[in-house]
Amino acid sequence: MTAAFDRLPDAVAEVFGEDATAERAYDLLTVDVPPAAWITALETARSALGCTYFDWLSAVDEPGTGFRVCAHVAALPSAGSGVRRLLLRTTVPHEAPALPTAIGVYAGAAWHERETHEMFGVVFEDHPNLVPLLLPENFEGHPLRKDFVLAARVAKAWPGAKEPGESDHGGPKRRTMLPPGVPDPNDWGPLKGQLPPAPSRPARRARTAGDATPGAPAEPRPRRSRSASQGSASQQRPGPPPAADAPWRDAAESQPPARPDTPDNGGDQE
Repeated sequence: MTAAFDRLPDAVAEVFGEDATAERAYDLLTVDVPPAAWITALETARSALGCTYFDWLSAVDEPGTGFRVCAHVAALPSAGSGVRRLLLRTTVPHEAPALPTAIGVYAGAAWHERETHEMFGVVFEDHPNLVPLLLPENFEGHPLRKDFVLAARVAKAWPGAKEPGESDHGGPKRRTMLPPGVPDPNDWGPLKGQLPPAPSRPARRARTAGDATPGAPAEPRPRRSRSASQGSASQQRPGPPPAADAPWRDAAESQPPARPDTPDNGGDQE
């Protein structure tokens, strides 16, 4: 079994048939087979390559190509080798997505096929219990298809999801903005053709100086940059005057001024 795994992907036609292709990337061997060889490829992976461990089965919606069903299996470690992973893929058309069930080869594929059936609509023939696994029984559509309409907000409004001012007492209902992926309720859903057309938004124009709204905060004034000459002048400003008790103060300035001679202070009189 180890020798057969080592020969891949070069010997893919010899192991899986003439119409099979294979490639190896990131330690994962991927083999593509036609839908008619799906069960045969799974049996070959289990018996010839020793992939006895079933990991998962799912699908991918490829627009313009079909549904690509994938099954990831692995060969458990043995003497002289580690885990060997294998991804088997096949593509079924969008018009009639059907494959035989893989339960006879891997019993663990039962729940995975149920999930793939309800999410993508792929029918697994001869499945003993192909009933919904995650979605309610009355759910319509397949959520993981690329053409599935995200209509939860249209078919059933969220509890308490009312806009301000709305009520159940009559009167026209204001049209609300729709989140991405949700269609217009006037084009799809139970209210189709019963709602008024959505109002068109006026084109926005550039504001001018005369459009200032009273009471609105004024725009900040532009800040003037200081020139190099102003900066040098500010650096050359004179400092504070010297202190009164400077040591180099003139001694004469420290004497009090002489009083004039008057009759009151005993000066000479005529």
